[in-house]
Formats: sequence, C-alpha cells, structure tokens
Amino acid sequence: MVYNEKQLAIMEAAEALFAEQGFNGTSVRDIAEKAAVNLAMISYYFGSKEKLLEAIFEYRGEMIKVKLEGIIQHPGATALEKVNLLVDHYIDKIFLQQAFHRVLAREQVLHNNPDISALILKMKKTNQELIAKLIHEGQKKGEFKKNVDIPMMMTTMMGTANFLVTSKHYYKELSNLQSLSEDEFEKHIRKKLNQHLKNIFKNILTNE
Repeated sequence: MVYNEKQLAIMEAAEALFAEQGFNGTSVRDIAEKAAVNLAMISYYFGSKEKLLEAIFEYRGEMIKVKLEGIIQHPGATALEKVNLLVDHYIDKIFLQQAFHRVLAREQVLHNNPDISALILKMKKTNQELIAKLIHEGQKKGEFKKNVDIPMMMTTMMGTANFLVTSKHYYKELSNLQSLSEDEFEKHIRKKLNQHLKNIFKNILTNE
C-alpha cells in the first residue's frame, strides 16, 4: 500500500509513542497531538488504534522485503558479499528505526494481539525465505557450507543487534567509553557490531 504524507506522519507519531509509552499507554488523542492532525483523521485513515499498529507493521515489513530482494539480486556480488550487505542493512535499520524495533520487541514478548503476532510471523517467514535463497545460492556455488541453520543465524543477528541497541548505556559503561559523545559512541558501536556479525557469519557459512 502507498501511504500519503499525512498517513506516514500519523504512523511515525504512533510508532514513537508506542515505543515510549507502550500500546495500551498511548491514546488516539496522544497520537493526533504528536502528529499535529485532527483526531477524526486517524479514524478516517486507519479505523482504530489496533489497525494503525497493523499498518505500521505492514509498512515496515514491506520495506524490509523490498530491500532484501534488492540485496539478493545485487549484480556481481558473491554470496558472502551479499550476506555482508545484509548485515549492513540490518544494522542501519535498527539504528535508524529504534522506535519500531522497541515496539517489535515488546509485541513479541507480550504476544497478546493475535493479528500483530500473525503479521510478525508473516514478516519473519518472508524474510527467512528470502535469506534462504541467498544461502542456497552460496551453497550451490560452493561458497557456503551445507546444513546451515538459517533461523538460528538470523536469531543471532537480530538478537545481538537488538540487545546492544536497547542496552547500549551498559555497554558504554562496561567498555569505559564514557568520554565519547553520543554521536562518537554510536559510530563506535555500529562499527564494532558490524564487524562482529560479519566475522560470526563468515565462520558459520564458509570453510575459511
């Protein structure tokens, strides 16, 4: 679905508030105020707060799918280079869309909205199917090992990145990086995380 500017503004406002206050702690009026729109506009475009949350997941899920398809079809890249592009994309996404990932993490833990749970599962299945194509491509070319546990591989990437972002203040203290500004610290952990995940995947996938 293509969303107009008002719809996207409402979705972005809702996403930020759901991340800060939780779904139940956020009212439609809160969303309207943050998005600077009339209260009735949310009902007109989305119908309800629940449907608005569903729209956010559908929108983010479609963006991820399109990006993964682009990585898989990247011309001239080896399978490992494509995996590295996947890591680059995921790290960029999790740092740029921290509100969405907090909402996603909360919904996965609470698991109390069947429609959202179904959307999350659909998104995960779609992503895994696309990544499986990439892994199988590398296996056919002899670049990758056989019997790769793709769900565990993706859990490793998502779990490591999510945990670091949500607990980065602890990492900063434990690594004695208090002297770094927030921008310097974020650049530091993005670089460290990127290299860490690429090293893990190279060891998992290749015979080197």
